[in-house]
Amino acid sequence: MNDASTTPPPAPAPWRGQGPVLAAVAAGGALGTAARYGAGLLWPTPADGFPWTTLLVNVVGCALIGVLMVLITEAGPGREPHRLVRPFLGTGVLGGFTTFSTYALDIERHLTGGRPVTAVCYLLLTLAGALTAVLVAATATRRLRRRPA
Repeated sequence: MNDASTTPPPAPAPWRGQGPVLAAVAAGGALGTAARYGAGLLWPTPADGFPWTTLLVNVVGCALIGVLMVLITEAGPGREPHRLVRPFLGTGVLGGFTTFSTYALDIERHLTGGRPVTAVCYLLLTLAGALTAVLVAATATRRLRRRPA
């Protein structure tokens, strides 16, 4: 005997659950990765050169993440963005644009290439630059939003 109260509810359709989120992240990631690739084509790094392009991409990406997170998390009642904005822009576009893996490979390349000072400088400069960029961008965004119109 099947009692209706013990029957589990039907599973939500994929397009109502995580499907759109996955699609938003994938689409955003494709755009962000293409932008990073384009930056590498515009400003290539020589094999033994300092990875300025990756440093710049990561710092700019972190600044944009600082702006985005303030705009999304502090939107205020009735002004919340669509639920796919954060996965598309934050995880997708900016996650695809910034790169931890290339950063790690650049450090390893300098270490194994006999340039430990360059590797450590790059490691510290990226860390300091990225954290400073998030802080400055988030603070500036908050101040601009509070400014009277």
